[in-house]
Amino acid sequence: MKIAIYGSRRQYGAFAEVSAFLKVLAGRGDSVFMHHKLYRHLHDEIPEALGGVVCVEADESVEADLAVSLGGDGTFLRTAQWLAPQQVPVVGVNTGHLGYLTALTIAQLPELPELIAGDYLRIERRSLLRVTSPELPPEVGMYALNEVAISKEESASMINAEVSLGETPLAEYRADGLIVCTSTGSTAYNLSVGGPIVEPTLDVCVISPVAAHSLSMRPLVVGLSQPVRIVPTGRARHIRLALDGRSVLVDAGTPVELSKAPFDVLVMQVADHTFADTLRKKLHWGEA
Repeated sequence: MKIAIYGSRRQYGAFAEVSAFLKVLAGRGDSVFMHHKLYRHLHDEIPEALGGVVCVEADESVEADLAVSLGGDGTFLRTAQWLAPQQVPVVGVNTGHLGYLTALTIAQLPELPELIAGDYLRIERRSLLRVTSPELPPEVGMYALNEVAISKEESASMINAEVSLGETPLAEYRADGLIVCTSTGSTAYNLSVGGPIVEPTLDVCVISPVAAHSLSMRPLVVGLSQPVRIVPTGRARHIRLALDGRSVLVDAGTPVELSKAPFDVLVMQVADHTFADTLRKKLHWGEA
């Protein structure tokens, strides 16, 4: 099996588990490819565990059967950005706090090959947003698994956002910002501004204003069968455009089009896991 590994360098007290995992893979004869940032970090800490591991630069193409994300939700999003176009299933291993997108704990990492062989894990397909805008630089990417956020630069004034669904005008939002999230991202930034929670495998997106000027501007769920087109303007010269936290300043008036990506992210989950389990365990759903 070919396994690609991406990981956070920030919360590492998990060297023993990572060493044990790499030892298991070496014993099985698996090919292991590791993103260069994590590889160099581990090389400083546990160099003896990296025998046979191939260091991969960010711009190198990777062919793998499985991707392992070591970290929290932010790390999972970066792993998806790295390998989703190749349709590599991603399993998240939580070394952080909430780990909403992750399936396993760090203690389970050395057992991962056995869990896969025993059909303990299954694959869910999650929709991505493809972002098209004339000022979007390559380093920001063009896909978002959680959300695309449009906000003011650093001014106290609001932004205006003319939004259309396909060729049909929807509304002009006046707010501090505008979020368009996937169903996966409904429990992220969208939830914090009062947007609805959506079952994550549904093929929809949510349009949620941030601190809207009008009470009639409420979050809206729409299908991904047609693109969402946004033209943001404001008093400031620039608008901030963020894809899963990767942000860039664009000129006010720059059009942004969001559509369903031509591929999905393949997320590995525990086989008997349900969306209701996630709500109860990680969001404490229904607790007094």
